[in-house]
Amino acid sequence: MEARVPLLHGHYYHIYNRGNNSSAIFFEDENYYHFLRLYAKYIEPITETFAWCLLKNHFHLLVRIKERSEIIESQLSYNTTEKPKVIEPYRQFSHLFNAYTQSINKKYNRTGSLFENNFERKVITSEKYFQQLIFYIHNNPVHHGLVKQMSLYPWSSFESILSNKPTMIKREEVLQLFGDKENFIFYHNNQHATDDIVDLIIE
Repeated sequence: MEARVPLLHGHYYHIYNRGNNSSAIFFEDENYYHFLRLYAKYIEPITETFAWCLLKNHFHLLVRIKERSEIIESQLSYNTTEKPKVIEPYRQFSHLFNAYTQSINKKYNRTGSLFENNFERKVITSEKYFQQLIFYIHNNPVHHGLVKQMSLYPWSSFESILSNKPTMIKREEVLQLFGDKENFIFYHNNQHATDDIVDLIIE
């Protein structure tokens, strides 16, 4: 079996998970909102988030795991009865998935796992790949035929990056990566081959 890529502090990752047996994980709008609330609770304190997209049976995240010195432990939440001795990024994601699964199972009177057992992660080591992945994540709803253009899909970070509203997204860092807002829009309005980042695409 292929060894799982560890989540190391200070590193950038494309993180992905899908529903068990590719089944749905979001059933109505409130589910998407609730997942984002839980993400803010469990994950935002340990990461910087650069792009995200939630789809009916899977999601994509592009994040940097903060250095230990950057994490404020008083901001952390756990899905356990006691505080862990060591803050492990992997366990914070487990807290997110467990909390979301519990809420969905309770709301829809279901049992068992909601997600696949192990979430996928790919380490990002190049600024070029980083830029291409932002496009790939935002374009995912178009790729799957859900909308004709990515600006029409409500459950991604695309519009958050373009707006001036408060956001968990590292908006200025993303825009600087593309040069400015106009170049960000121009880049996203054009199709880009994903051959260069095939090793980082984890669908």
